[in-house]
Amino acid sequence: MKVWDTLRKSLGFAGLAVLIAYGGMTGITGSLSLDTDAASAQTGGNVPGNSLGNTSDSDFWRQVRRGAAGTVSIPDKKAGILVQDQGDNWRAIRNGPVSVIGGWAMLASLLAIAAFFALRGRIRIDSGFSGRTVERFSFLERFTHWLTASSFIVLALTGLNLLYGKYVLMPVIGQETFAALAYWGKVSHNYIGFAFIIGLVLMFVIWVRDNLASREDLTWIATLGGLFGAGNHPPAKKFNFGQKMVFWLVILGGGSSALTGVALIFPYQITPFGETFAFLNIFGFGLPTQLSVLQEVQFSQMWHSISALALIVVIFGHIYIGTLGMEGALGAVTTGQVDENWAREHHNLWLAEKESISEAADGTERQQPAE
Repeated sequence: MKVWDTLRKSLGFAGLAVLIAYGGMTGITGSLSLDTDAASAQTGGNVPGNSLGNTSDSDFWRQVRRGAAGTVSIPDKKAGILVQDQGDNWRAIRNGPVSVIGGWAMLASLLAIAAFFALRGRIRIDSGFSGRTVERFSFLERFTHWLTASSFIVLALTGLNLLYGKYVLMPVIGQETFAALAYWGKVSHNYIGFAFIIGLVLMFVIWVRDNLASREDLTWIATLGGLFGAGNHPPAKKFNFGQKMVFWLVILGGGSSALTGVALIFPYQITPFGETFAFLNIFGFGLPTQLSVLQEVQFSQMWHSISALALIVVIFGHIYIGTLGMEGALGAVTTGQVDENWAREHHNLWLAEKESISEAADGTERQQPAE
């Protein structure tokens, strides 16, 4: 009766009479007379509003909110999902743990490098420069290194701009300049990504044999590569254990980042996570395998960011050791030549093998005139 009292006070008797007459013609008086709970009407096949059916409006919209797919007759099946609430989770993870932990991890890596340099200083050639050089990398190897390295640097800078630029650069350069920078950065990111993929393939083909595990790796691990003491140089072939770790992190981390990057360039066409999760579930992970194409895009974006940030953290150390951190190392990827004493101290087994091959070739050449 509260409803009627309120209407009578608001409309007066004349207005209420008109409303009753109109309600009688349109059939709304029945709903106005309800002052019971809407849930109590959902009995006997009726749902709120006294409409026939087996699902209430609240149940219907709850399923919509959860991303349940309906049936559509158009080719774009994504239109069957009105609301995709996993987008809220994706946004929260991207702007939360991924960005925050990634930022702190990069800062921690730089601080660790600075602390190491302050305590250890530059790793010098104990015997000094000999004045004689030996070829460390061929032109193809150096081309592969710089193709991969230069493309990765561009990808890292443009990717970091998309992740942090709004907070770091935009307040400094303004919205319009930042918008232009972000747009062209994204374009270059997409195209240069394919150069990075080519570099990864070349790296794998050229160096995979030299980066397989060997017995010498155990000695390197036990002595921490001799990085913390002068004159301590564990035996190593062409690549030591530390370099092998960087190689496989670049191949696996860079490869997965490249795959998800291509999936983002061609959204809804490349969907790697459903099958990947199904494989991981063999080991008891319990991951969802029935993923919508939009969820595939969200997982691709998250893993692309995570793997790229992890790779950046690793490459910080790699760049440091190859430049400021170790005397005589940079020439390997610039001229391709390194000093003999550097090679003997850091890659003695590789140098001995190289010298034996050279001596064998010289001996063959000397024997040829006698024949």
